[in-house]
Amino acid sequence: MIEKHIVLEDIDPIVFYGVGNSHLQMLKALFPKIRIVARDNVLRVIGDELQMTSFEDKVELMRKHVLKYNRITEEDILDIIHGNKTKDDAVKGVVAYSISGRPIKPRSENQQKLVDAFEKDDMIFAVGPAGTGKTYLSIALAVRAMKERQAKKIILSRPAVEAGEKLGFLPGDMKDKIDPYLQPLYDALEDMIPAVKLQDMMEKHVIQIAPLAFMRGRTLSDAVVILDEAQNTTPAQIRMFLTRMGWNTKMIITGDMTQVDLPKEHLSGLREAIRILKGVEGISFVELNKKDIVRHKLVTRIVNAYEAYDKQKSEESE
Repeated sequence: MIEKHIVLEDIDPIVFYGVGNSHLQMLKALFPKIRIVARDNVLRVIGDELQMTSFEDKVELMRKHVLKYNRITEEDILDIIHGNKTKDDAVKGVVAYSISGRPIKPRSENQQKLVDAFEKDDMIFAVGPAGTGKTYLSIALAVRAMKERQAKKIILSRPAVEAGEKLGFLPGDMKDKIDPYLQPLYDALEDMIPAVKLQDMMEKHVIQIAPLAFMRGRTLSDAVVILDEAQNTTPAQIRMFLTRMGWNTKMIITGDMTQVDLPKEHLSGLREAIRILKGVEGISFVELNKKDIVRHKLVTRIVNAYEAYDKQKSEESE
């Protein structure tokens, strides 16, 4: 008889153990000759060496399944124990999985271009209107890179530019004032990483979310770095951000040139950066459009209506 401790790394043990420890009880039934005691994310197991080796292999496969899909069912456990392929293995082109197990993958040709660009180049500019999945898909790519150990950190940033509301009038300290600007980034992460695990990763600074101003002076290495709402950066800000790039780092810069909240006398840094960097080797540019909108069908109609209005207004002014 030997004793071993198996650490369930990188996953939420609650998902692994199941509701009311149902998955743990199932493992005990499937391996009756092994004594299993669970505490936090550690399994203490006692049994003969031959059975122990098999048990360790199956637990590791289960851990990888939870890491990839954010869930595991009793059917999945049986498939893993018996050496069958799980049904999720048949899904192609998936970037990541939501915490509910929903596959996250490109839903249009231009979204696929964004995924391909991420594989090919280290810096990607993804520009398009609201609802085209720029930010969500970019964060999914970052989550996948970290799960596959291609990156050690995810760093997400946004310029804290007021859209009709002054920071000074918002209640609370600086964090309270800035968090609303970063909420869309929190929302996307919460959809892909279990809450307990996400909180742990943020406390350990494995995932960092910060306003653009906090990037000055840093060198960002071994990370996937995403700058969201880049149309609201000034030329100096985006230049500062792009030069933070360190070794083994990928950067995704997203923005919507129809939603610039800067004062009229300020040029958008994103517009200038795209003009200057076009043709630079190692940088990809992906343009998304109305056909890529994946939100409610009304969003497409709203975008169309505003485009028609802007065109009419421009013609009248001319």
